[in-house]
Amino acid sequence: MSSSTNNTRPHRLMRLDLWVNARRERRARKHGKVPVIVPSISYGGKGWVRLLGRTLLMSPTDRKFSSQDPAPFAAGQVRGWRSFTSVSAPKETVTVYNEGTEVARIATDTGGVLDAHISIDLPAGWHHITLETSSGDRAESPVFIVDAAETFGVVSDVDDTILNTVLPQPFVAAWNSFVRSEYARLATPGMPGLLDRIRRAHLASPIIYLSTGAWNVAPALIRFMHRHLCPRGPLLLTDWGPTHDRFFRSGRKHKETELRRLAQEFPDVKWLLIGDDGQHDEEIYLAFTQEHPESVAAVAIRQLTPGEAMLAGGRSKAEKHHAVSGVPWVYGGDGGSLYHQLKQINIL
Repeated sequence: MSSSTNNTRPHRLMRLDLWVNARRERRARKHGKVPVIVPSISYGGKGWVRLLGRTLLMSPTDRKFSSQDPAPFAAGQVRGWRSFTSVSAPKETVTVYNEGTEVARIATDTGGVLDAHISIDLPAGWHHITLETSSGDRAESPVFIVDAAETFGVVSDVDDTILNTVLPQPFVAAWNSFVRSEYARLATPGMPGLLDRIRRAHLASPIIYLSTGAWNVAPALIRFMHRHLCPRGPLLLTDWGPTHDRFFRSGRKHKETELRRLAQEFPDVKWLLIGDDGQHDEEIYLAFTQEHPESVAAVAIRQLTPGEAMLAGGRSKAEKHHAVSGVPWVYGGDGGSLYHQLKQINIL
């Protein structure tokens, strides 16, 4: 087999994944389930919007989840495995309306994920755009439009920065993600408060959450952040499934790609990058500050406790990067410590 064929032929695990999903889709449709839209928070700038969400197959009686509650199964002791039992509606056509006028028709990917750039001119601030599937199911998608004059924004990691996850350890992550009740999940000390203080200091600035978590967990993350009073903002997630040449998608590559995209979309914004020292955040942020120093206001790293660091597979090997990156870096064990340091360098 030629090398060119190797580069284009999907990985056998990816083919198996597509086959399993296709069988689940056929079975769901046979039992009367129809495409519904579960919107996520979207964002945009002058003349454009990046729409985010997911289409799932649900029975008609469950449509209220997509129109009234973008995070279904919100009541009771919700176990994480519920997030991964949903059946996606792949290649579903979604019609986009603004104030009753159709502005676009876009298709979800093979996992039902909606991630599309559309042309639409909205004033700065919060808006709602209507999304409709082929079954007639409608939902309102919250959209934050960044003011063209805005020069500050926040990109925050989620796992072990805001939410105790321990993602690098597969067995611990599996227990936390699949078995524990989502209401037993804990916020890292002071981090929601730090984000709230940043929001109060920069009311018009975008706050974007960048995670290696799967799109399946988006509703659970939305509920978690709502319970812990984190500022509202878009979630940039990924897919845990196989690719053409890998067993699993690269979370690190996902973060690097999204940071570069934000730098291109908002060239005048300087971002406060928030992460932790458990694995790769320091290295990713260092590379980004060296590549785009004009796009970084500062870097804030939450230091894991010794126990958390052990479960996370050790701390990052990176050193503190004040001199190397040319932008200020602050380190602290909780949100309160980071807040005081950010205040000293006039970020707050």
